[in-house]
Amino acid sequence: MKGFTLIETMVAITILTVAMAGPLFTANRAIIAAQTARDQLTASYLAQEGIEYVRALRDNAYLAAYQAGGSDISGGAWTNFLTGSGVYSVARCIPTSESSSDYCTLDPEMGIGTQSCNPSTCVPLGLVVDGQGRSLYRQGAGGTPTPFTRMIRVTAVSPTEEKIVSTVSWLYHNTPYSVTVSDHLTPWQ
Repeated sequence: MKGFTLIETMVAITILTVAMAGPLFTANRAIIAAQTARDQLTASYLAQEGIEYVRALRDNAYLAAYQAGGSDISGGAWTNFLTGSGVYSVARCIPTSESSSDYCTLDPEMGIGTQSCNPSTCVPLGLVVDGQGRSLYRQGAGGTPTPFTRMIRVTAVSPTEEKIVSTVSWLYHNTPYSVTVSDHLTPWQ
């Protein structure tokens, strides 16, 4: 016999196909795991940025009250931070009821979002490159669309303590992911 039969050829092709499928599947899963890890890292930075921005609002409310003077600077700044209507207020981030699923958005340049949203209605972040070449994630400010949505929620723990929750969510291959960071803020004493 001088050659391979058709059956021998088919068996050889099947063996080669099975031998190659395993490593290709493993490589595909490794790429997906790396992309998911990249997104989780970005989301954790964005969630922490949300907490830091709310903390900066509290600090700026205190500095504005300090510059204005008065007898109860810390208490006045805390009240303005929680219930005011100015640029240092997180009033829109406080849910209207215990069962409410409302959050607010924020943009480091534009401030707290003017409307509350929930996980299905919040505007995704856009990636914008500023004049100095820095990449910034901006809420509803155009730029390159990203899958990330950042939501902030402020809930009272006590009269002098608020829990700040920053949640960043995204979809990857139609699978929902989210990262949540929380912190507790108190008034300046």
